[in-house]
Amino acid sequence: MGSSRWKVAAAAFLAIVGSLLPVDADEHEHTYTDKEEVVLWMNTVGPYHNRQETYKYFSLPFCVGSKRTISHYHETLGEALQGVELEFSGLDIKFKEDVMQTTYCEIDLDKAKRDAFVYAIKNHYWYQMYIDDLPIWGIVGEVDENGEDHYLWTYKKLEIGFNGNRIVDVNLTSEGKVRLVPNTKTAMSYSVKWKKSDVKFEDRFDKYLDPSFFQHRIHWFSIFNSFMMVIFLVGLVSMILMRTLRKDYARYSKEEEMDDMDRDLGDEYGWKQVHGDVFRPSSHPLIFSSLIGSGCQIFSVSLIVIIVAMVEDLYTERGSMLSTAIFVYAATSPVNGYFGGSLYAKQGGRRWIKQMFIGAFMIPAMVCGTAFFINFIAIYYHASRAIPFGTMVAVCCICFFVILPLNLVGTILGRNLSGQPNFPCRVNAVPRPIPEKKWFMEPAVIVCLGGILPFGSIFIEMYFIFTSFWAYKIYYVYGFMMLVLVILCIVTVCVTIVCTYFLLNAEDYRWQWTSFLSAASTAVYVYMYSFYYYFFKTKMYGLFQTSFYFGYMAVFSTALGIMCGAVGYMGTSAFVRKIYTNVKID
Repeated sequence: MGSSRWKVAAAAFLAIVGSLLPVDADEHEHTYTDKEEVVLWMNTVGPYHNRQETYKYFSLPFCVGSKRTISHYHETLGEALQGVELEFSGLDIKFKEDVMQTTYCEIDLDKAKRDAFVYAIKNHYWYQMYIDDLPIWGIVGEVDENGEDHYLWTYKKLEIGFNGNRIVDVNLTSEGKVRLVPNTKTAMSYSVKWKKSDVKFEDRFDKYLDPSFFQHRIHWFSIFNSFMMVIFLVGLVSMILMRTLRKDYARYSKEEEMDDMDRDLGDEYGWKQVHGDVFRPSSHPLIFSSLIGSGCQIFSVSLIVIIVAMVEDLYTERGSMLSTAIFVYAATSPVNGYFGGSLYAKQGGRRWIKQMFIGAFMIPAMVCGTAFFINFIAIYYHASRAIPFGTMVAVCCICFFVILPLNLVGTILGRNLSGQPNFPCRVNAVPRPIPEKKWFMEPAVIVCLGGILPFGSIFIEMYFIFTSFWAYKIYYVYGFMMLVLVILCIVTVCVTIVCTYFLLNAEDYRWQWTSFLSAASTAVYVYMYSFYYYFFKTKMYGLFQTSFYFGYMAVFSTALGIMCGAVGYMGTSAFVRKIYTNVKID
């Protein structure tokens, strides 16, 4: 009896406490009841031309509203890594309740605060806010025509559209231009106007997209042009190789019918002569197999993330694209271990544990090393892009406790299931000397020229991807990206097969690294294009933005190169195995 009274009392106490606590707006479900609180989050502020150079909104001497503070925690790892710094604005906004122009705070504008605002206005600072996950942008202020007086926008005029119990549209108008004068008080005000909207909740992000840019005729033409190039290239490669290989097979069959004397007097040449060395292990097999495994994993991640982005609108949630990429990368670690471990075993490698560690940490070490270097610059600038220590620990935990064990599983499976060197030709004990050949048949020349065609098939798409990341566009045409990825893979495989055939025909059996590097050289052209884009297509400036741009472009280009190299090698390996399977070897 006594225990039941205690339970009733406890339940009543919790109900009373719960009724006294303020109820937060339901941002996660995106549904509201009338007069329920709607939170206006202040995110970041920074120069317009440097999109990644952002600072906390209240790093500028803005004042905060009088309403209680709500602390924001990073909901996803991607949100934390992208420098999202949501802080409560302190403005009192309720669902479907209009607010007339109301002063919410005053800025005591001393000389230091005025100088901070003047610097921000001179550098075209803008700020970002969120209401119900909908982004809003505003400009801090403006300079008069003479460039002498600076004005601050002090009145935020919000117009919020609703459809039923959901918010579907937000617009901000900045008014109240006030000249910045030291030792004065500047009043900050806001108003809220609610209006009924016919926009569906599922379509509320459509206003942020730019179909005229991404679905421009040039974009369609570039896809069509690349597709026609693929058809031409595949047809050309198939025709040349089939006719050439048919002649080679006929010649080799004729040589088989000769006696030893005629064969010795005959003019033997071509790719058959290196059959005893073509499957010889590559130089530095540990690094090579790790690169192939990492490239296969990057290709898997790219394919899966693009498919997910086509099905789900990842751009509607903050940091969702980066969070998805990290999750998929960790989940596909067995792919890295399987292909890298099996290739290392086929090439007779014995230090498989070392290979597994290098394969598992090659890409994470490159990304984290670049990120931590840029992080020091971000900390020096007090930028919001500075990665918190807790986030660094979380990334390290993912590497050691998720990526490494899954990579180990993949390595063991790869070594046991497909680690046997079942080559169609046995490898000679003594390597065959490589004859001299013309300069344009040297591996170095083939490597330099091999990336031109793959880059030509994607460079238009690179412009759209760069613009969406480094400028203020939301990339959403993932169907185009999928087509470009398929085209890139086909062109890369065709080019590496042709390069490898010419190399083997010159009796040079060093095809493994040549096929990988000739495909990976696409990354060099992409990185060179990033220099052109930086200097001629953007107005970026400053140490932080420059290091951020070229640092992450180097990471992107390297990852692209490793992926293309792995795709090129896998296609070429199948081709080499096929042609040596179909020819008689003594």
